[in-house]
Amino acid sequence: MPDPAAPNPGPAGSGSPTGQPATPWALPRVVVAAPASGHGKTTVATGLLAALRRRGLVVSPHKVGPDYIDPGYHALAAGRPGRNLDPWLVGEERIAPLLRHGASTPTPADVAVVEGVMGLHDGAVGHRGFASTAHVARLIDAPVLLVLDTTAQGRSAAALALGMAAFDPAVRIGGVILNRVGSPRHERLLRDALAEVGVPVLGAVARATEVAAPSRHLGLVPVAERAPESVAVVDALAELVAATVDLDAVLELAGTAPPLTAPAWDPAVAVGGPTGLRPVVAVAGGPAFTFSYAETTELLAAAGARVAVFDPLHDPALPAGTRAVVIGGGFPEAYAERLAANTSLRAELADFSGPVVAECAGLLYLGRALDGVPMCGRLDLTARMTGRLTLGYRAAVAATDSPLAAAGEAVHGHEFHRTVTDPGHGDRPAWRWDGAAHGFVDDRVHASYLHTHWAGHPETARRLVQAATP
Repeated sequence: MPDPAAPNPGPAGSGSPTGQPATPWALPRVVVAAPASGHGKTTVATGLLAALRRRGLVVSPHKVGPDYIDPGYHALAAGRPGRNLDPWLVGEERIAPLLRHGASTPTPADVAVVEGVMGLHDGAVGHRGFASTAHVARLIDAPVLLVLDTTAQGRSAAALALGMAAFDPAVRIGGVILNRVGSPRHERLLRDALAEVGVPVLGAVARATEVAAPSRHLGLVPVAERAPESVAVVDALAELVAATVDLDAVLELAGTAPPLTAPAWDPAVAVGGPTGLRPVVAVAGGPAFTFSYAETTELLAAAGARVAVFDPLHDPALPAGTRAVVIGGGFPEAYAERLAANTSLRAELADFSGPVVAECAGLLYLGRALDGVPMCGRLDLTARMTGRLTLGYRAAVAATDSPLAAAGEAVHGHEFHRTVTDPGHGDRPAWRWDGAAHGFVDDRVHASYLHTHWAGHPETARRLVQAATP
């Protein structure tokens, strides 16, 4: 059943540009899931992507949920952008179209691998599994490959797999990967138990051979921050999965997914066609600002913008002719000193007269200081790291007219940070949710902790492009 509190789907944005039904596409696809976080989903999914690519296949990488970091590893493994599938952020009706768009851009994929989030049936709190991995698996009609951490399990692993499958009969678990297996004897015990309940074992990864990427307080360290090491990790994962997983069996399982009948999401349709305007919209990138969705720049370009990426760590100025700026999330606290050292760019942003949209890390960067280190000073706030993680989906309403949203507009987003600002919000707040004000709107600036996915609110891109034109 659709969740009654699900996002308003808004403009269609997922129909065929011609208005004709889409041609069914037999896209093999599989969802990599687990009973809970920490079982090894990312290890298996990233390794699968890389191992299948080594076979010469074109592989499309996807991630359930709002996570930005795992898709970076997926992109490195697959050689094409990692994309998110999140019903809370974009609406149920866009999930299959976004999968088809990602799997056909820039070239059609031979197979799609979708990494889940948290436990298979864990979704938005209080919404009965909405936006869970199981929910997405149903929406894209894909079989599930369940990763099981078998560290302290024997025959109970079979009961766990059976229970995960029985909880929602509409979710088809097509096989399991045994992770952190202790010994050949342990593996035999597990295989025998799973055979009893008719669940195929498609691979077994020994405890001693597990490969992991280094982590930080918000998860894995992003690929852009440690490119050479990230390449080595992905190569090791490819070798590990190729040696321990039956890739032919995985491809056979993926091939059981029925054809996709939904048309591909199209950014030009989503924004209602180009505005006829051609402003330069500068989008922050580089190691300090790695949190962004691929569809953001696609929507901006479809609305007519000339998108130019800049790196606040290195570029002394905004791209020539910049009329608007987008600064997404990331880890500015890890680069505070280097960001502060780029005084010319900080000064330019402090005085920039065009619209600026900033999320989370961008909010911190626009403030006066972060942990005592000077930032841009565009907003009259200071920020500091804390020991408390603020995390979760949010149903927000725009509190103030801004280049991002019109007052009263409802959006769905998520928060993910360990910092706080002083003050906590401006006199003209950006959003309201849970009865409280959040964020800052100052002249043409919109800045807050809330992350949104613009595919769910494509009018955002058109609004920003129009605001960028004098």
